[in-house]
Amino acid sequence: MTETILKRWDRELVIAGVAVLFLLPLFGIPPKIYLTLTIAGMAMGMLLFLVASGVSIILGLMDVLNFAHGALFAWGAYVGFSTFKFLSRWVEADSVILNFGAFAAAIICAMAVVAVLGMVLERVLVRRVYGNHLFQILITFGATIVLVELIRVIWGPNDDVMTVPFTFRGNWDVFDVIIDRYRIICILIGALVFGVVQLILKKTKLGLIVRAGVENRDMVQAMGHNIFLLFTGVFAVGAGLAALGGLAMSIFSLQVYPDMGSTYLLFAFIVVIIGGLGSVTGSLVGALIVGLSYNYVAYLVPWAAAGVNIIIMIIILLIRPKGLFSAGK
Repeated sequence: MTETILKRWDRELVIAGVAVLFLLPLFGIPPKIYLTLTIAGMAMGMLLFLVASGVSIILGLMDVLNFAHGALFAWGAYVGFSTFKFLSRWVEADSVILNFGAFAAAIICAMAVVAVLGMVLERVLVRRVYGNHLFQILITFGATIVLVELIRVIWGPNDDVMTVPFTFRGNWDVFDVIIDRYRIICILIGALVFGVVQLILKKTKLGLIVRAGVENRDMVQAMGHNIFLLFTGVFAVGAGLAALGGLAMSIFSLQVYPDMGSTYLLFAFIVVIIGGLGSVTGSLVGALIVGLSYNYVAYLVPWAAAGVNIIIMIIILLIRPKGLFSAGK
């Protein structure tokens, strides 16, 4: 009886344990600093969610290990970088409308270009290796090398400084708590993307067909739906989310460089493993866990910050090998 109860509530126990872990710093950090760290951790978490959600969708819905996701992330950053350069007057103008117009244009261009890249990648390479994870790893890793080298050919091999729209710069002082403007924007973008993805997957006919295709491709095809066309669309959406994450992260870090995707791809896989394969909600929760824990530990015990998320991942997997949430949640 006790074992059954533990199996039923193990996810809730893990989440409660993580929540207690995040509340512990309250006993050692001044409230104002704690609030600043929390906002910064949530912003980082939302940025990681933008990257991890694409990985989770492609892996969970299509059962594809896409190691080219990091390269698509970098492409999104560079397309946004070029868009900002083209709209430099809008970016530097002291106007909220023009600044958000430039930001929206960068998002649209980055997601559109990288979505097309994702469609080409899926149709030319990935479609040939459905169901074979080893070949998926090898072929997408090779695609990563090609895509990164194309970045060096088009934009050059050197690091570049990412332009930040004028309105996004600076801080707000709220009761002596310094809040970075762009971090709040990141939190709002992450929440909006989460809501839209959940709405599409759970409340639309398209989302129902895609999820049904994951369970039984033959049945969906027998009903007259082109499952491969749907999967191409899913891959394009995942690539577009990678592009959005790359653009947002490059503004956050103030730089773009060809290999930037590999840096954040590791964090994305940690997030997906913690949250559960194929779970968008799990990606959100996992990303917030990673972002918050990194910021808290970096302040309290700087030397342990790099490994804290690995430790959390190991603990969660020991309790729930499939992650916090099941696929489709």
